[in-house]
Amino acid sequence: MFSYRHAFHAGNHADVLKHLALIATMRHLLRKPTPVLLVDTHAGAGLYRLDSDFAQTAGEAADGIVRLWEAAAARPAADPGAAEDALADYLQMIASFNPDGQLRYYPGSPFILQRLMRSEGGDRLKLFELHPTDSRALSRNIAQLKPGRSVSVLRQDGFEGLRASLPPPPAGTGPRRALVLIDPSYEIKNDYARVADAIADSLKRFATGTYLVWYPIIPRPEAHELPRRLKTLSHQARRPWLHATLSIGAASTPATAAVQPGEPRRPGLRASGLWVINPPHTLKPALQAALPRVLAALGRGSGKGYTLENGD
Repeated sequence: MFSYRHAFHAGNHADVLKHLALIATMRHLLRKPTPVLLVDTHAGAGLYRLDSDFAQTAGEAADGIVRLWEAAAARPAADPGAAEDALADYLQMIASFNPDGQLRYYPGSPFILQRLMRSEGGDRLKLFELHPTDSRALSRNIAQLKPGRSVSVLRQDGFEGLRASLPPPPAGTGPRRALVLIDPSYEIKNDYARVADAIADSLKRFATGTYLVWYPIIPRPEAHELPRRLKTLSHQARRPWLHATLSIGAASTPATAAVQPGEPRRPGLRASGLWVINPPHTLKPALQAALPRVLAALGRGSGKGYTLENGD
């Protein structure tokens, strides 16, 4: 149950897709002064060293943030105000954790959300992590930020924690708002069903929240079925949705990744998807501009590509 450690995968192409969209979504939500409840159901350790034994074992960042970082350094920055600045914004976020210009640290979603939130404006961040080692690391890493009461770290099942967190508490005279990120490891087969159940329950509890669901695109029936189930749930709740996928394609030499040092290696992840319910209207154009540039930097062979669709 506790075999998965995100430290092996930090900064890979899936993180690029997920965090690019997460930052763009947050930027839009922060345009309004009303506080936002932020929930990360599977928070991990929060911050990762790309030169650690974990990251070096799999080397997945080399086909993700490392390649994108190097490609960005070789071209002029995007013009301020341009739609493609969603990518520049993402890269600037990563750069803020590497002030000397050397790519050594990769922030997970907890650190990205904490960096963007307005603690003095009433935003609240709830981080759930059940893995005992990662939960302790997350608590230590967050404590160094001295966030006060605006950030809660809970060693708890994120699906159960989400259920207890919705609807969000009243936000003064303004409307209640929430952003929820759900990205389990899917190492456990029933995670796919639990994700769908969590979304169904959350839409009943708080239909206007913004929900981001990341999932791997792998040859498993549950992985193919999940976006179809999320689409059905979105339509049943009459909520708008956006679906983005990114595939970097097959490497000339098949990549492999290990769960833990010394364990059998397995094929590396080539593609992943992100389903967003109640996406901001700015998210699709931001991704339309950013994903071709991401693919140009990360694409490596047959099967590479991206998709982007939305519906009401």
